[in-house]
Amino acid sequence: MLETLKYLIGSTGVSGFGSKSTAEEVTETCPDLRSITAIITGATSGIGAETARVLAKRGARLVLPARNLKAAEEAKARIVSEFPESEIIVMALDLSSLTSVRNFVSKLESRNLPVNILINNAGKFAHEHAISEDGIEMTFATNYLGHFLLTKLLLNTMMKTAKQTSVPGRIVNVSSSIHGWFSGDMIRYIGQISRSKSQYDATRAYALSKLANVLHTKELAQRLKQVDANVTVNCVHPGIVRTRLTREREGLITDLVFFLASKLLKTIPQAAATTCYVATHPRLLNISGKYFADCNEAWTSKLGSNSNEAAKLWAASEIMVSKHAKAVFDPLSAFDYHHM
Repeated sequence: MLETLKYLIGSTGVSGFGSKSTAEEVTETCPDLRSITAIITGATSGIGAETARVLAKRGARLVLPARNLKAAEEAKARIVSEFPESEIIVMALDLSSLTSVRNFVSKLESRNLPVNILINNAGKFAHEHAISEDGIEMTFATNYLGHFLLTKLLLNTMMKTAKQTSVPGRIVNVSSSIHGWFSGDMIRYIGQISRSKSQYDATRAYALSKLANVLHTKELAQRLKQVDANVTVNCVHPGIVRTRLTREREGLITDLVFFLASKLLKTIPQAAATTCYVATHPRLLNISGKYFADCNEAWTSKLGSNSNEAAKLWAASEIMVSKHAKAVFDPLSAFDYHHM
């Protein structure tokens, strides 16, 4: 109850920011970003678009990967019209396709661009059951697995950039408090819904993908620490905002729910604040493996803080992104996940 009250009145935490802070406010004191290159997925609308706009305002060069290139070019045009000096590169990327992720990274590397910040922001809520071209349930493939491979393939470039510039790299995984709605055996469930739609529940699948973002952050932070990389990774819950993700289901009930919840909803500038804070603020130098909400460190679910689950998911993910993986991932035959 106390946390809800603090959220409603927008009281600030130790960071000096809170639920009412905007992306522009939290980046006002951040260092000049003119030497920084940031990749932001899902930047064509909503929270991602505002994140891109504010980082461009602070001088960062942006790479906007998108499945819909027309929408990405329009997002670029909006930013350039406001900040004419902006350098923005639009590139093709379909996160639900592992081949597309590999092609994107290959083309990016051919440009010899540095990568200082990677914001894994793109999200999908698939109301209808669908399978990706790699045989993985679509919500999980887009929200988590594509980002897992993208991050994995960009790590060397990020570590190299950090070493050459002495500016620590930052990875931000955009999750959701909904990650706490998932309970049960993650690997078994992703296997089930990737084979058949009979077990599919759209909300549970979405919660699973957001939990995977949290666990990816936890395991990756450990691995970066082990190799002494000058790159951090943190996870954020942006807050609840009416974006395209929720607009897919318009109607009286949806509108009524949003009216009743309007006091809890954030504006898009407020929702982008935590991402921008974690991506740029000097206070977070060398902070890694944490979960943030309302621009302050927060708690994950019990499952989200489980190191064994994080290691197990990583091992399963490595198999799923393997070029020699089966067309449909089957955890029961892929490996004995109970003994990871």
